[in-house]
Amino acid sequence: MSIGVNCSHCFPRHRPNSPTLVSSSSSLSSIIVCSKVPVGVSQHLQFLSQHPSDMDTSAGPSLFPLHRCKTLHLVRHAQGIHNVDGDKNYKAYMSPEYFDAHITALGWQQVDNLHKHVHECGLAKRIDLVITSPLLRTLQTAVGVFGGDGYTDRMDVVPLMVANAGNSGRAAISSLNCPPIVAVELCREHLGVHPCDKRRNISDYQFLFPAVDFSLIESDEDTWWKADVRETTEEVAARGQKFLNWLWTRKEKEIAIVTHSGFLFHTLSALGNDCHPLVKKEICKHFANCELRSMVIVDRSMIGFDPSTTNYPGKIPSGLDLPSDVVDEKAD
Repeated sequence: MSIGVNCSHCFPRHRPNSPTLVSSSSSLSSIIVCSKVPVGVSQHLQFLSQHPSDMDTSAGPSLFPLHRCKTLHLVRHAQGIHNVDGDKNYKAYMSPEYFDAHITALGWQQVDNLHKHVHECGLAKRIDLVITSPLLRTLQTAVGVFGGDGYTDRMDVVPLMVANAGNSGRAAISSLNCPPIVAVELCREHLGVHPCDKRRNISDYQFLFPAVDFSLIESDEDTWWKADVRETTEEVAARGQKFLNWLWTRKEKEIAIVTHSGFLFHTLSALGNDCHPLVKKEICKHFANCELRSMVIVDRSMIGFDPSTTNYPGKIPSGLDLPSDVVDEKAD
């Protein structure tokens, strides 16, 4: 499997007006390099052109069948109550009062801003599925950003979120005209020790978020989080890789994922090792609260089995249509 980034901080290796898909023999990463060069990078490009030995030429352009690619829109949750004190003093993350932390008033402003953005840029209409970590702050962010507007109390339509869920002070959020939202354990935050990363019972969430699908979570109680055992960074990265592999079992091609800073950082840090150092840095840098980045994953190992919906096998009925090079070979 590969993962790539749609980015503007990039280094075209061939024609400057042509996007290039960069990869190597590594099975972990490939990256879409776009042609637009940001201000301030041109001097570095000039240096590289004058010192070709400093350029990585091992990764050439590659092609991948479209049906073996998925677009992921990665989102870190909005500001949580634990982030406010945790940024000042890391020990605050150990406080029991931040158990399954909800998002702050500022966090809801961030949610409103991102909600407006995904609708104005047309992203909301393209997303087939929203996957969220089953913690309060990610659930609030997911339904706030990708949920519908103008919920009215109807017997035939349950809301994505009930009014004032998690001390939000917010009105109920509609489940109409929005993609399905599914909770998945694999994309939870770095597990263990920190109470803010321990979830509630799923039955509690089902009351607060009636239209969210929790059917993929096996246990009502949180059996993953341990009070005295902290997941290693290697274990987080391995869980992230397992999550990416699981995505290939889904039929959806454009998926939003609402998750956590630690999970994103350790998962993405294991990728992009065959990229330019600046691209690698862009892939794995920490996410701000409620930041969205769009990336592409590529299935190079036949994990997915979905056929193409756009390929066309050629003219029907079939006829003699030998390529000229084949004709030349037969003539020889």
